[in-house]
Amino acid sequence: MSGTDQGRGGHPVTMRDVAKAAGVSVATVSHVVNDKPGARIGDDTRKRVQDAVAELGYRPNALAKTLSQGSSRFIGLVADAIATTPFAGQIIHGAQDEAWKHGYVLLVANTEGNPGVENDAIAMMLEHQVLGILYSTWFHREIAVPEALHQTDTVLVDCFADGSGLPAVVPDEEQGGRTATEELLAAGHRRIAFLNTTTPSPAQSGRLAGYRTALESAGIAFDERLVLPAVPEQEGGYAATPGVLASGATAVFCHNDRVAMGLYDGLRENGLQIPADIAVVGFDNQDVIAAHMRPPLSTVALPHYELGAAGVRVLLGLEGDVETVRVACPPVRRQSV
Repeated sequence: MSGTDQGRGGHPVTMRDVAKAAGVSVATVSHVVNDKPGARIGDDTRKRVQDAVAELGYRPNALAKTLSQGSSRFIGLVADAIATTPFAGQIIHGAQDEAWKHGYVLLVANTEGNPGVENDAIAMMLEHQVLGILYSTWFHREIAVPEALHQTDTVLVDCFADGSGLPAVVPDEEQGGRTATEELLAAGHRRIAFLNTTTPSPAQSGRLAGYRTALESAGIAFDERLVLPAVPEQEGGYAATPGVLASGATAVFCHNDRVAMGLYDGLRENGLQIPADIAVVGFDNQDVIAAHMRPPLSTVALPHYELGAAGVRVLLGLEGDVETVRVACPPVRRQSV
C-alpha cells in the first residue's frame, strides 16, 4: 500500500486518492511527492497536489521514501489472463527469471481484462516507482494502450500497438508457420493441407504466410483449395476432417494443437492412422495436450518463456534500440510425422 496514514474510512490514504482529490494523474502526484528533478509541473498544479496531500493526510511509506528516481529494483508486469492460463503463464516465469538475473524483483498483477483493476494495478506500480512495466496479453494481438502506461517505460509482450511508439516483443508467427510446413516437407510430403483459424489475428495471417513461403521455397505451387477454415477448437479440427480427406492431402498443418486433437478424432473415425496414412503437425505446444495424444503430436512451440525474458531485456536496454522483437517459434518433434 502506498500510504501509512488512515483516511476517514479507516483505510490507508493512497497516491491514487491524492490524484483524484487534486484532479491530476498518479504520475503527477508521484513527481510532486518525490520532488522528481526535471518534472514539468506548473505552480498551480503543484499547489493543488500539496493541498490534497495535507488535507488527506497522505504520507509516502518508507518504501517509497527510499526509492529515488532510477534506483527502484522493481519491474512491473501487468497481464490480462496469463497467470491463469497454464502454458502462457510461462511469460511470467521467463520475465521473473530474467529480472532476478539482473537484480530486479518482478511485481505481477493479473487483471483478468478488467479495466478498473488494470488501472489500479498500473497506479500501484507507479507508486512503487517501478523501473518500467511489461504489459502482456495471453494471446498475440493488437491492443489499445492504457493511457497510464505512457507515464513510465513500457514494453508490450505478446501484443503490439502500431503507432504507439512502444516496443513490442511478439512470437514470429510467419517463421513458425514456415517451420511447421518444413517439418512436413522434410518428411517427403508434397500435398500439405493447412487448417487455419477463422478468427482474424496475427497468427492467422502470419502462419499462412509462413506456409506459403515454405511451399514456394520447395518449388510447390500454392493451392488455396488446401487452406481449409477451422474454428480454433477441437470441434473445428473434427469438422474439417471431410475437407481434409476430399483434398487428397497426405499431411496437415493445424492452426493449433486443439484443432489437431479434433482432426485426430475425425481421422481415426475414418479408419486412418497417424502418421502412416496422414501426418499431422500442430502449433502452440500445449504440453497437456500435445505430449499426451496418441501418437504424441509434433508441433511448433509458442515461446512464452522467452517472450517474458526478452521483454525484460528490452526494458533494460539490453536488446538495443528496437521497435519490434520477434521471438522464434521452435519445432517440437514427436511421433505424428
